[in-house]
Amino acid sequence: MKKITIAEMAKHNGQTIKLGAWVANKRSSGKIAFLQLRDGSGFVQGVVVKAEAGEEIFAKAKALTQETSLYVTGEVKEDERSAFGYELAITDIEVIHEAKDFPITPKEHGTEFLMDNRHLWLRSRKQHAIMKIRNEIIRATYEFFNDNGFVKVDPPILTGSSPEGTSELFATKYFDEDAYLSQSGQLYMEAAAMALGKVFSFGPTFRAEKSKTRRHLIEFWMIEPEMAFVEHAESLEVQEQYVSHIVQSVLKNCQLELERLGRDTSKLEKIQAPFPRVTYDEAIKWLNDNGFDDIKWGEDFGAPHETALAESYDMPIFITHYPTGIKPFYMQPHPERDDVVLCADMIAPEGYGEIIGGSERIHEYELMKQRIQEHNLDEAAYEWYLDLSKYGAVPHSGFGLGLERTVAWISGAEHVRESIPFPRLLNRLYP
Repeated sequence: MKKITIAEMAKHNGQTIKLGAWVANKRSSGKIAFLQLRDGSGFVQGVVVKAEAGEEIFAKAKALTQETSLYVTGEVKEDERSAFGYELAITDIEVIHEAKDFPITPKEHGTEFLMDNRHLWLRSRKQHAIMKIRNEIIRATYEFFNDNGFVKVDPPILTGSSPEGTSELFATKYFDEDAYLSQSGQLYMEAAAMALGKVFSFGPTFRAEKSKTRRHLIEFWMIEPEMAFVEHAESLEVQEQYVSHIVQSVLKNCQLELERLGRDTSKLEKIQAPFPRVTYDEAIKWLNDNGFDDIKWGEDFGAPHETALAESYDMPIFITHYPTGIKPFYMQPHPERDDVVLCADMIAPEGYGEIIGGSERIHEYELMKQRIQEHNLDEAAYEWYLDLSKYGAVPHSGFGLGLERTVAWISGAEHVRESIPFPRLLNRLYP
């Protein structure tokens, strides 16, 4: 008997197969029992007909409890009524482990209860779908950068300095030195770009930011490309092509998951490069003209400002050329203005906020040294970074995409905590 997964059932239509699964739910109607089965690769309905399976198997099916693990044997059949397209006509059941009193039932549960049971909540259809979409975004990310000549580089997680200051970093002791959990691999990726041309990293980052909004996590994952000989406008083109690619890949390969989540895919189908570009100056004027008198030139945008700006479009937008004073030290000044820098934030539609921050990087040694001093950073800690602008400096650009915000936006999740398997929040380190 061939043992397969649910995802492989379409290749075995009409065949009798064996499947290892868990019981997600069940119901019975007279002499027929309907088992909702899951095996990690997907969900399928198993049907046990008393007249075909026999008294013993039918009684066993009716006695199954939620999350009991089992092997089932049956014939794969096409089913047009099912979104999956197939069901399993079960003729044999072998219980592996009987689960009793599974805490997450089909009824409504509070958020804190579900978060306390995150290790079990992941088994639900909705969370399964979000994780499958997350996986597709990761797969498509590697595909995009590999196909476009980028080299994967892994920057360190423990660092002795920060690209944006240490106020939001987790500090630890590194033997007899101070060290920090990385909030970005960017500076190291710049060094890698000077060696390998076009590079990208994908790894965990940490922000000790005491925020409780639906957009923030303490630990999250970042994709950070850096590109030598690439200027600001060229970088924007890479960013919009990359985001278009991952959205279209999810649409192509996660149709069932998007349907399960009730996602309006018509909105995602519009996500095709190029994306609109709005300068910071234009954004401030638009906000002030539309009732947002609370923000003045020189201040950073909050969530309500980003949402309002994005609502004017049906795709992500770039907000470019932010004031120098509210951006990190490493950003290249505008060639014709000393009060703004060559940077951009990409704002996702539908209220999901910033998903990418990027800029052209300073490559002139004296200016970089001046910026480090102006930001009161320890020059000795950045000596290696200054070497990049001493030895063969070139124009270069890069950006960072926050994976969890992107997953939340594409999947339509209400809160970023659902877009990572085990979220770390301000007051949550369990499970």
